Amino acid sequence: MSDIMRPISIEALLNWILEEFKRSGTIFGVRRLYKADPKKTLALFGEQMETPVGPAAGPHTQLAQNIIASYLTGSRFFELKTVQTIDGEDLPVAKPCISARDEGYNVEWSTELRVPDAYQEYVKAWFVLKLLSREFDLGSPNGFIFNMSVGYDLKGIKTPKIQSYIDQMQDAAQTPIWAECMAAAQKMLPSFTRIDADYLAQIDPHISRSITLSTLHGCPPAEIERIALHLLTEKHLNTFIKCNPTLLGFEYARRTMDELGFDYIAFDDHHFVDDLQFADAVPMITRLRAKAAEQRLNFGVKITNTFPVDVAQNELPGEEMYMSGRSLFPLSVAVAKKLSDAFHGELQISYSGGADIFNIKDLFEAGIWPITVATTLLKPGSYQRISQIANVVTSLPYPTHVQLDLLKLDQLVTKAKHQALYQKSIKLPISPKIDEKLPLLDCYTAPCRGTGGCPIDQDVPAYLRYVSEGKYLDALKVIVDRNPLPFITGTICVHPCQTKCTRQFYEGSIDIRGVKLEAAEHAYDELMATMKKPTIKKDAVKTAVVGGGPAGLSAAYLLAREGMPVTIFEKDAQMGGVCSQIVPEFRISMASVQKDIDLTKFMGAEFKNGQAAPSLADLHAQGYTNVIYAIGAWHHRNLKLAQGTAINSLEFLKATRQDKMVHNPYGEHIVVVGGGNTAMDCARVASRLPGVKKASLVYRRNKRNMPADEEELYLALDDGVEFLELLSPVSLENGELTCEIMELGERDTSGRRKPMPTGKFTKVPADTVVSAVGETIDTHYYQQIGIATDARGLVLSDSATLETNLDHVFVIGDGNRGPATIVEAIADATKAAKAICEVHNEHYEQTNLNVDRTVPRSKRGILVTPGSGISQAARCLECSTICESCVDVCPNRANIVVNVNGDPQIMHIDRMCNECGNCATFCPYSSAPYKDKFTLFNSEADFYDSTNQGFYVIDAAAKECLVRVGEIVETINLNETVMDIPNGLLDMMETVIDDYSYCLAD
Repeated sequence: MSDIMRPISIEALLNWILEEFKRSGTIFGVRRLYKADPKKTLALFGEQMETPVGPAAGPHTQLAQNIIASYLTGSRFFELKTVQTIDGEDLPVAKPCISARDEGYNVEWSTELRVPDAYQEYVKAWFVLKLLSREFDLGSPNGFIFNMSVGYDLKGIKTPKIQSYIDQMQDAAQTPIWAECMAAAQKMLPSFTRIDADYLAQIDPHISRSITLSTLHGCPPAEIERIALHLLTEKHLNTFIKCNPTLLGFEYARRTMDELGFDYIAFDDHHFVDDLQFADAVPMITRLRAKAAEQRLNFGVKITNTFPVDVAQNELPGEEMYMSGRSLFPLSVAVAKKLSDAFHGELQISYSGGADIFNIKDLFEAGIWPITVATTLLKPGSYQRISQIANVVTSLPYPTHVQLDLLKLDQLVTKAKHQALYQKSIKLPISPKIDEKLPLLDCYTAPCRGTGGCPIDQDVPAYLRYVSEGKYLDALKVIVDRNPLPFITGTICVHPCQTKCTRQFYEGSIDIRGVKLEAAEHAYDELMATMKKPTIKKDAVKTAVVGGGPAGLSAAYLLAREGMPVTIFEKDAQMGGVCSQIVPEFRISMASVQKDIDLTKFMGAEFKNGQAAPSLADLHAQGYTNVIYAIGAWHHRNLKLAQGTAINSLEFLKATRQDKMVHNPYGEHIVVVGGGNTAMDCARVASRLPGVKKASLVYRRNKRNMPADEEELYLALDDGVEFLELLSPVSLENGELTCEIMELGERDTSGRRKPMPTGKFTKVPADTVVSAVGETIDTHYYQQIGIATDARGLVLSDSATLETNLDHVFVIGDGNRGPATIVEAIADATKAAKAICEVHNEHYEQTNLNVDRTVPRSKRGILVTPGSGISQAARCLECSTICESCVDVCPNRANIVVNVNGDPQIMHIDRMCNECGNCATFCPYSSAPYKDKFTLFNSEADFYDSTNQGFYVIDAAAKECLVRVGEIVETINLNETVMDIPNGLLDMMETVIDDYSYCLAD
């Protein structure tokens, strides 16, 4: 495929809009059209805008359809994408050019079209908005403003190409594209209901009366002033000049980023040295304001221009990229405050720089407007997010003049430095993608259930919906269908499902684990009272489970529920394994663990506690055909010290749990060595012991590179644990732990930065050192049974069944994987149980789908703000029913929904795509929709210029298509009955020709 966009003609554009709306009630995928409040308008540049918000100069204002989608969702101020002398194919834009998973990055800066083509897009958009505002009664036809953006030096701006662009934007009446727009609209008059020839005749051809100047980093102040004077005095344009965070100085910017956790964002001081300095900016702006007043024009600043940072972790191609979004906000508001102080709140600020639903109210109430957004629109929900922003702004009083509230600005700067919204998490997030590849058809999926998400494929959307409806028993029935441990997993599961949750791209992942516990706590007693005990199957073979921890309990539950006789052998007096012996009770109570144990007992499993399991031969002799070993990783790696010894973390946790943390034989200063979840448990226990003055945690990396789960780190910090980072223990003598100071080097294969010795040492007070440097399985135990193991000491088994080299002998949990999670233990138990008998645990697969597709679609683009009262369960986007993230996030609308035989399918449109890569970021699969979805091509040349699977319609009437499926390229006729192409793809092509023909037009 090519990254060259091919604009849609005005006639095709109008036909697309009217036909799509007639067919589905949508326009370019926008499902909820925003209607402006006729009582609310704000004056700027002698024009009126119904909402002072809209898209910033960037991907959302590059093509006509982008601007139209923005208007339909509530935008009324449009900062058009920057034009400059270098354009089109001459502009070196590496692809992909956008990365917006969290904070945003881009390597594109001005229009990728030729300037004349960009001009035509803006005129077409202006004209269409004049039509749509009236036809759909969305607001006043004069209720929106187009703001030009040009760059980057005076020489370039004075070229005929850019001068012509500026002049024709000020008056398009005599241009060919204006005549083309008028002719197309007149031709389509019969299709409109509220537009006539008289209305067309009075459409204003003055597209823009204002301009925003964008200059390259390092542009001298004198050059900036010369350009601004040219725009003010020669072009008579209301003018904004872009200002950068570099006005704050390198030290301020670096310190702010580091304090907020964005320390990994790399930049040096050269832009700060080369760019406009604050001491030069203030007098320059003073002079330009005076000149604008002379010309009776508006003058102000745009905050902020891009913030250049280094490409340090292959985020995008090249060496430098531009940062935006929430990480830019604290810097942007600081620039706004600094300039506002200098001009006593009288300097108009056009604002971008990380604006979104969470700060729009504060910005507007501080007197900042207009406000444009970009990064938030690149995320799922995309254009529809503007509606929520517009609703907030229109609920506030509109100002009558420019006056910034310096006190509120000061409060906003402070808030941005301390609010969690602008702080990067301790741990850098893992990939939100599931391992599966994107299918051509039927791709909607709930990533929380995919590979890399829930190992047991829990029916998450189903039970979240039931909880949101208050149907706790139904929810718990769904949960225990696959999950025998609802309390344990509802409390201490590491919840990999939440790392895949699409809601993380809104305001944060759903607390899926917490909702599970909510269902368990509300409905457990009712579940126990209504369940029927299974009947033992006649002649069923017996199974012995060795080990009564999470893995063993799960295997026994699943087998017993199917009527299979099963016995658990547990050497401890209590079932539960680590959950009843090791995990501190402040994390999960024994009462909760017992409820899960009782579930397995209810199913009919026999428990034998307080004795070691018989030998394998004895188990066979006792009539057990199948034997499942579910023994945890109870062996401990030793911490090697030159002097002194450390105690075992598991022994420490077991002893303190048995003692209920009443006594403290460990001293006042307890040091835990390690960075995993067990280390966090040890440190938190130590902090609670009587007489402890300090519980410290020593690790050779920093917090960001610790293996512990993020929430465990936060809990330890909340408990007052002292984190001593970048220290490697050497010896323990005389109550002091000597450590070598480390520094972080390059990243290793795990992605963490490798600790490097410095040769420098420090001492840490330590009465007791607890070693929490990892657990291992007892390889010898398995070997003496005759079970084969690999070089790492792990058991060798069939990956599908977990059966070992010994017939009917299985190993699950830690013995299979090494130290594993509880939910992985359940997954292993399920595999082994299914190898023994048929396990019925897929009763609710279809319940994951909502029969009413309008419900999940109604949630798209609406972020949950503080005080909204929306429950965790209700936040579920129900991705298994409706995903469409790739449709949402494409600025150009190049991914569309095609309803084929009543089911929605995703189709990619080649001509509208510039390969920005944004859909690849947010697609839940390990794929890129712009490359991997079935693609519609608008020309044979485009078809052959691509490797995408897809089709070009040669003759719509005859239904003749050029098709690529896999490696096969052929010309087909859809009227023929025998073809070696999947029926679903044939149906899609025929549906496009019959029902979506507007996509085929030029």
